[in-house]
Amino acid sequence: MPQAFRKLLKKIDQYGLLACAAVLILMIPLYPKIPLFSPIEQYIVRVRLEDFAVLIAVIFTAIQIFRKKVSIDKKVLIIMGAYAVAGFLSMLSAMFITKTVPLQPLHVGKTLLHFFRYMEYFSVFFVSFTAIKTKKDLLFLLKLLVIAVFAIGVYGYMQKYFYWPVYSTMNREFSKGIRLVLTEHARIQSTFAGHYDMAAYLVITLPILLSLALKIRSKKKKIALYGVFASGFWLMVMSASRIPFAAILFGTGIVILLHTLITKQWRRKLLFFSSRSAIFSVFLVLILYYFGQNMLDRLSNVISSSDNPVNINKMIDGIFDPLPIPLSTQLLAWLPKAPALPENTAEAPDLEAAMIAQVASISDQPPVPRNPTPTPATERPRDVYEDIPEPVTTEVTLADGTVQRTVIHKTRVYSDCALEHELSLCIRLESLWPWALQSFSTNPILGTGYATLNKQFVDEFTIADSTDNNYLRTLGETGLAGFITFYGLCIFLLVTTIRHLKNTSDPLNQALDIGFIAGTLGLLLNAAYIDVFAASKVAYTFWFMAGLIRASQQLQPVKTRTKTTRKSKHVRH
Repeated sequence: MPQAFRKLLKKIDQYGLLACAAVLILMIPLYPKIPLFSPIEQYIVRVRLEDFAVLIAVIFTAIQIFRKKVSIDKKVLIIMGAYAVAGFLSMLSAMFITKTVPLQPLHVGKTLLHFFRYMEYFSVFFVSFTAIKTKKDLLFLLKLLVIAVFAIGVYGYMQKYFYWPVYSTMNREFSKGIRLVLTEHARIQSTFAGHYDMAAYLVITLPILLSLALKIRSKKKKIALYGVFASGFWLMVMSASRIPFAAILFGTGIVILLHTLITKQWRRKLLFFSSRSAIFSVFLVLILYYFGQNMLDRLSNVISSSDNPVNINKMIDGIFDPLPIPLSTQLLAWLPKAPALPENTAEAPDLEAAMIAQVASISDQPPVPRNPTPTPATERPRDVYEDIPEPVTTEVTLADGTVQRTVIHKTRVYSDCALEHELSLCIRLESLWPWALQSFSTNPILGTGYATLNKQFVDEFTIADSTDNNYLRTLGETGLAGFITFYGLCIFLLVTTIRHLKNTSDPLNQALDIGFIAGTLGLLLNAAYIDVFAASKVAYTFWFMAGLIRASQQLQPVKTRTKTTRKSKHVRH
């Protein structure tokens, strides 16, 4: 074997895992959801380039594990394996016991697709875990994380003001990779397939960046981290996603609180907490004043009623407009932006309903509450701005006795709940969540199988599946077996990280532990309203960061206490 080839193999052996992890930490958030092909042509899920990147990384990781070049986290592997068993049994139960998945290639294939997608998401944990062998490796990946967050901020700005392309998966037609641009009031989604996905990614990553900024000593690096955090927070505000916004506020509060707790001396604790809280509060109010009009309008809807409308925008304008600072309209006018929409460009509408109006697809329609209260066509929920006909599937019995399904379009009517609150909330309360609970009651132990919760008929093939509550989705699809093992893994990661934080004195480890705790708690809060663990870019990122944090905890000396002595041990990877 030539000497040069041996050196190349040695380099690959030494740095291959790190290279795989580096590609994933950048590619997962930055590469748009441009599809390569559809594993199931009728379905919204597509295979993309990132899937092949993950496959290559996982194969290389498995080879290195088999060669005993690296070790794996056996505790995490056991819990993931338990979930895999629960998911597999759930599929068998769905096919042969509850029979909610017909024994047809189309239905079985879709259920298997969702199962293997969860396994694919899990697999990146081991890529990042095995890639980090030294502190230098860890710092390298963290630098790439900072670059990734900054890059999606830049792309988001260019997307908003310079019409950079949008690739959406908000419905089946757009998921084919149609290039779109944002309209004036549309919500930024940057390189992600939707604003909710982008916001959930930021819920995971921003607490880590803020935690590092609070702990790092270098002024230049601290300023850089604060700058990237600010750009990411701007994206969050521009997404106008309320639950992720609440989650990031919660996560930020956890970061400041935990950093306060590890600060020595009560005087310093008080000074740290009050100063950081005050600075963040000022930053929060200013960014909402200048860029948060859509966010504040949506927050106003939460606390408004038909009898008592609330406008937070006017309240904040009344406070800041008299001050000697630039008005929000003035700042927006100063921002660099393209003069006009490029020619021959399709617009990405602001509302999901408008997108559905442009691209007719039966299963892309949001579900409507059962037995809605008829209302005049002019009476709409406050978050609906356009009358979109409702496609209704009906069964017709022909003369020969056969049953044929047809689709008719009716004037859309809304329930009292939707008129009183919001359509998006009431779709969850009156349709999606009850459907999930009904599936859970059908088989509390194993659920009714993956991708079965939105079906109105057993043999119906839904083109898209969602519950908009990850906890209910897990219960409905995989029952208590899947719920306990999946969220048990999340709790295990949280508990072990909290224990490690109590025992480590290393500043980098403390910052990473705090950031991961805050990000995980924020994501779990977000999961109450969005299927975050089923969104590919979000799920990849969470499990990748979980592997990174677990690996980092094995690089530094950890103090252990006994009743009589205090000693240190060095856990090697």
